[in-house]
Amino acid sequence: MPEIFHLRIKKEYAASLIENLIDEDAVEKIEESDIDLTDEQKRAIDSELAAISADPNYLKKWDEVKLR
Repeated sequence: MPEIFHLRIKKEYAASLIENLIDEDAVEKIEESDIDLTDEQKRAIDSELAAISADPNYLKKWDEVKLR
């Protein structure tokens, strides 16, 4: 099973290296639209969105969470 990494490319030369790896078929570029969620993951997302809609205070500010 291949490992999946999400990268933020910060330097032009790094982007070039990644493109070379893609050209050599050493890595595969996967678009976000190509990622499938399981039904369980979709239900979990729907549940969270429903909780947020029902109570906007459900969401916490990052600074509050970080202090915990």
